[in-house]
Amino acid sequence: MLLISYDISDTKLRTKFAKFLKKYGERQQYSLFEIQNSERVLENIQTQIKYYFEKRFSQDDSIMIFQMSKQCKITRYGYAKNQESDLLII
Repeated sequence: MLLISYDISDTKLRTKFAKFLKKYGERQQYSLFEIQNSERVLENIQTQIKYYFEKRFSQDDSIMIFQMSKQCKITRYGYAKNQESDLLII
């Protein structure tokens, strides 16, 4: 799983970036997306960031990509608890 967090000052660019990430995963917070990843997905995201978004960033903008392993423990509360991947309702 990937967690991608961003802080982009330009509203138009921030909106484009959020729409871009929405193609790959689910928004968990205003500027945090959770993405079920593969090496190919990660490579696609990093390529788009590097060649399309990065040149448009100001010095104050930032993106952080966290690659979470299966051993990482995530504790969720509130609405986020409904997003747990182990939840299966049939």
